[in-house]
Amino acid sequence: MRSQIVAANWKMNKNFGEGLKLATEVAQRLAPADQRTVQVILFVPFIHLEAINRLPEAGNLRLGAQNCHEQIAGAFTGEISGPMLQSVGVQFVLIGHSERRHYFGEHNALLAQKVSTALTCGLRPVFCCGESQQSRAAGEQAHFVQQQLAESLFHLTEAQIARVIIAYEPVWAIGTGNTPAPEQVQAMHQIIRHTIARQYSEEVAQAIPVLYGGSCNAQNSPAFFACPDIDGGLIGGASLEADSFITIVNSLASSTH
Repeated sequence: MRSQIVAANWKMNKNFGEGLKLATEVAQRLAPADQRTVQVILFVPFIHLEAINRLPEAGNLRLGAQNCHEQIAGAFTGEISGPMLQSVGVQFVLIGHSERRHYFGEHNALLAQKVSTALTCGLRPVFCCGESQQSRAAGEQAHFVQQQLAESLFHLTEAQIARVIIAYEPVWAIGTGNTPAPEQVQAMHQIIRHTIARQYSEEVAQAIPVLYGGSCNAQNSPAFFACPDIDGGLIGGASLEADSFITIVNSLASSTH
């Protein structure tokens, strides 16, 4: 059975006190059943990482960073490395988020380097992929996402890609109010899994968690999580408030697949 995961992406939100309060509340409210069946990952700003790792309730959570550099160390002012992240308890790192691609020009070749470096450092990459509105309108969404996967992940060995988690985030659905139907999301998740199967094997493809990362919230999460190829969510705005985030975790814990 594939891992079931709900991951919070706080983006550039929450000062130190606010972040510690939110993480504490989420950790305390996780039910024992949630801990057994659903992994909860917090992708938080760098200032929160060590403090959350030291919480008494931190064992209920997994800790993730929103970015890491493609080099292990060096003269890269303002950047953060994989070994630095690992030293404060980070286990996961987001790579290829649409905002990093759009605002910071991160391209597929650079993301391939970041994936390799993260794995070398013992971190599990959560690799984000997804099409723009233009690609969707042109009917090219499958080709677009397949190219992202091929150029950023397919240099990996079977053992390496088995440690990768994929998050499908249709760019046109993030913060726009244009939420896709669950059937559309399921179709793209199935395409992602078939693409990996062609490159590696069906066994590898069926073992990799694929999360939905486009405007998933407390109201629509049950419909998305009922789809057979959706293994959880990468949650943005709905992760900034404990009630909505815990509701999403509970909806995955009670899903039937």
